[in-house]
Amino acid sequence: MKFLKWLGISALVLILLMVFVGIPYMKEQTKKHSPKKTSTYTQNGFDLTVNYSSPSKKDRVIFGELVPYNNVWRTGANEPTTFTTGTTLAISDKSLPAGTYSLWTKPNKDSWIVYFNKNIPDWGVTIMSGGKETTRMPEEDALFVEVPTHSLGSPQENLKIDFDDSNQLSLTISWDKTTVNVPLKK
Repeated sequence: MKFLKWLGISALVLILLMVFVGIPYMKEQTKKHSPKKTSTYTQNGFDLTVNYSSPSKKDRVIFGELVPYNNVWRTGANEPTTFTTGTTLAISDKSLPAGTYSLWTKPNKDSWIVYFNKNIPDWGVTIMSGGKETTRMPEEDALFVEVPTHSLGSPQENLKIDFDDSNQLSLTISWDKTTVNVPLKK
């Protein structure tokens, strides 16, 4: 009986150490390799911000291997990427109200589905899945669109999420040899 009590206390101490020391330490270590980035666009009545963590390519094949095709990706590293708009937007003729959303994607070779989700979880993947399952709640999707992929002339080392107004304003996501553009209108 004494052994079982000791075993239970030991297990509890190990669990508490993992929750309060181990997991925060692991999260902090991953942030060293994928620094936080912010992109903003505040012109022509738009007030847009994207916050994300930018992982590196490191001689890896990104899309189709590190980031598998046809699986939802947290679109960056660490916490989910967030997209904030100060005004209602039209995205591919769908309406996205002003607010902050988590941004998720489902990459494929020829097109991506981009999700704007009302729920913003603490971390982008589940720890128990080893990072293979996202924490996205599909029932909280405010809007999703499918956009074509484009090839980059040369590989891009770090994930970059930014705004491009050279033609029509768009949210661009680029990494390795792939880029996608999500058209944004008022």
